[in-house]
Amino acid sequence: MRLIELLRVLRFGIVGLVAAAVHYWVVIALVELVDIAPLRANVGGFVVAFWVSYFGHRHWTFADAVATHAQGAHPSFLRFLMVALLGFCMNELLFYLLLRYAGWPYYLALAFVVFTVAVMTYVLSRLWAFRHAAQP
Repeated sequence: MRLIELLRVLRFGIVGLVAAAVHYWVVIALVELVDIAPLRANVGGFVVAFWVSYFGHRHWTFADAVATHAQGAHPSFLRFLMVALLGFCMNELLFYLLLRYAGWPYYLALAFVVFTVAVMTYVLSRLWAFRHAAQP
């Protein structure tokens, strides 16, 4: 693995951990403090974490690829939004299944789901959402 890609993976991990922590704690706060059902609170956690993730990845993880893109941030934002929405659909489905059929406590199911979906998000972000014009 090239050094630049290794650094990108490290930056992705840091931004991802911060976004995952934000997602997790927003859900916990909404469930425990506002008494919102976990599946609904998960939507709020996703919305807040999406912005943390987008700005972190755009301005730090994939800054080299985005900076050289002739059209600026708009295409990468739309692609990242699509990646994030796909990830959230997978997140919500897996969260539902673990709550409904496996009987996991919501805070354990949420932790498992948030980190499981991160791998797919990295691959799609790297190969599609934040690729620059010269990449396939």
